[in-house]
Amino acid sequence: MKKTEWVFREILYRAIEKKEFALTQSELSKKLSLSLSILNSAVKRLNSIGAVKITQRNFKIIDIKKILYFWASVRNLEKDIIFKARIEAPVKEIEKNMPNVIFTAYTAYKLRFNDVVSDYSEVYVYADAEELESVKKRIAKLSLSQKNQTPNFFVIKKDAMLKNYGKIPISQIFVDLWNLKEWYAKDFVIALEKRIMEENKA
Repeated sequence: MKKTEWVFREILYRAIEKKEFALTQSELSKKLSLSLSILNSAVKRLNSIGAVKITQRNFKIIDIKKILYFWASVRNLEKDIIFKARIEAPVKEIEKNMPNVIFTAYTAYKLRFNDVVSDYSEVYVYADAEELESVKKRIAKLSLSQKNQTPNFFVIKKDAMLKNYGKIPISQIFVDLWNLKEWYAKDFVIALEKRIMEENKA
């Protein structure tokens, strides 16, 4: 994930989960350990589409939905996948056998909202190199397909800042879902957008 995307995620996290709508580039620069030039570039892009408004002292978030879809459009989730496999086991069993990783997409939605919009067949997780080895040991106990079948388990490279959130930000779940090709991903995107918008009505 590109570092400018860290900025989009942090801005959305502040707005959606912290209800903070006025932020400063200097504070975000320190929080994310990024240069002010990266911050400035990211904020200017959002300003150019009317998603934020830059003032002398700070910038204000004025359109969460625009930021969500802008980030979703530049996210390249496929490029960040570092491992995939076909596991011949029910989704619940795959999820249950995971070590301490960060779930995203369908599983993350289910865990976050105690709800499932549609049945799903894939599990997506974030992990670093060390965690990936633990994941491989866990799934070795399950039935792995030796044929060239469509993968149903994916490990996405975890960026340096993701662990700082405690649990995966809602905006990250949204953006990851938007980038998936399964037909039911759209149902989850619609449901999650509705939840986000309802909780952030003016």
